[in-house]
Amino acid sequence: MPNLSERIMMPELMDSEETDLDTFRACLIDLARVNQLTLAYRPTLNFLDRLFNSGRLPKDRALVIVDVGSGYGDMLRKVDRWAARRGIKVKLIGLDLNPWSARSATEATPKNRPIRWVTANVFDFRPDERIDVIMSSLFTHHLDNASLVRFVAWMEANAGTAWFVNDLHRHPLPYHVFGFLARALRFHYFVQHDGPISIARAFSAADWQLVLARAGVPTSVASVNWYFPFRICVERVRSA
Repeated sequence: MPNLSERIMMPELMDSEETDLDTFRACLIDLARVNQLTLAYRPTLNFLDRLFNSGRLPKDRALVIVDVGSGYGDMLRKVDRWAARRGIKVKLIGLDLNPWSARSATEATPKNRPIRWVTANVFDFRPDERIDVIMSSLFTHHLDNASLVRFVAWMEANAGTAWFVNDLHRHPLPYHVFGFLARALRFHYFVQHDGPISIARAFSAADWQLVLARAGVPTSVASVNWYFPFRICVERVRSA
């Protein structure tokens, strides 16, 4: 068993530049199944609900949300449905470095939805309008520590209203259980391989406190919260 007291930066198969479209798409489809089974959308949607109920969202224009590391686009499609049920006009941008992501997400998204898929490095992304909310899901564990600090600082500089990170809790229990379940449920072999590695690359609450400090975000304005099952989410809402 690896020592999970600190992040273990082993490579993930899905991050390889040699991965072809069909393999990448199949992996993303099974990751969306994992997200559904593990209640992965719930923390982000609950966060948006709190923003909505607080009256912090714009009323005279569309709400602009950027999802960094958008992958298959399943989170933004959930957000699109969340907004439609509440009568909220939105402009949704899915940002991912891998060009197969935009293509896979486009294929899986109904036509005429207010979602735009962009292929770019987040640090090179130049929004052409104010971003209200920046979010990410299962993205930050792909970053090394220095890039993670830079990403938090980037969100702090570019999110007009709030930002939200939804990622894994590094812990022995999910590390071992996920590998067993992924094999039992016959998930894509990338998911079977990368799932435990993702958990080993993930975070503790103490990790996040250190990252926030290094990014210049006071702990008094950002909160680190644990969600079942083994999620750690970080949220920052600006003062009204």
